[in-house]
Amino acid sequence: MKKILLPGLIALMLTFCNPFVTFGQDLMDVFGDEEPTTNYSYATFKTTRVVSGHSVENPANGVLLFMISHHFGKVNSGSYDFFGLDQATIRLGLEYGINDFLSVGVGRSTYQKTYDGFIKAKVLRQSSGERNMPITLTLFSAMDVFSLKWQNTERKNYFTSRMAFVNQLLIARKFNDNLSLQISPTFIHKNMVPLAADDNDTYAAGISGRYKITQRVSLNAEYFYVIPGSVADNFENPLSIGFDIETGGHVFQLHFSNAQPMFERAFLTETKGKWSNGDIYFGFNISRVFTLKKPAEFKD
Repeated sequence: MKKILLPGLIALMLTFCNPFVTFGQDLMDVFGDEEPTTNYSYATFKTTRVVSGHSVENPANGVLLFMISHHFGKVNSGSYDFFGLDQATIRLGLEYGINDFLSVGVGRSTYQKTYDGFIKAKVLRQSSGERNMPITLTLFSAMDVFSLKWQNTERKNYFTSRMAFVNQLLIARKFNDNLSLQISPTFIHKNMVPLAADDNDTYAAGISGRYKITQRVSLNAEYFYVIPGSVADNFENPLSIGFDIETGGHVFQLHFSNAQPMFERAFLTETKGKWSNGDIYFGFNISRVFTLKKPAEFKD
């Protein structure tokens, strides 16, 4: 009898303990074997512009972005000019993502017949998990050259006098799926200014943001405060408000601004319009992307 009961008890104990052994192994898998991961934020802004100013975003690696920026005339120009629709200021631009962190761009504006070029480098990216970074930081550096004919042809005019330079730190944080904010400390240098009393160097501080209203529509706004000096005394601080509308391959940006030009040197230091006077320019940006280099995971 004992010879029969002993093997039976041992078998019963093994059967009873087996679930606990399996459960303990599962716990070890959960707590001991997982490798820590880093979760990066994405789409802090929907495109490379908040409104007229640059956002922290770059085109993706191997992607060419074509952007048409358009401002009509002032809304308060009256019915004769069809409330500004008879007038136009246009910038055509191309931007290319060299890799996931670096991009370059060029553009041409009807404002002062200006050519501009820039480089953007994303040096920090907001993330959580193993690597915790609370912000995204992008460095922006641009140069522009106006090509208007010289008004005074009797004096010696230098090509370098046509040049201006802009440097910005673009610092942004995506707080949740709906809200993103950015600050933009800015330095502008003009090789030539109209008067000897004018400043060649100008400093400004920008604040901008995006609030997502629906899955494809967001409200965007940006404001730049120009540090007191000759530029701040003679011009206005640019304020722009608009909407982003995503349609798939395109992003439409519809906006209102007191700034007529659409590249950094001009709208930061040469804005003449006043919102209080109705000097408001309606405009839009249309961007279209073209993938010139397939991502590695899609290559044949």
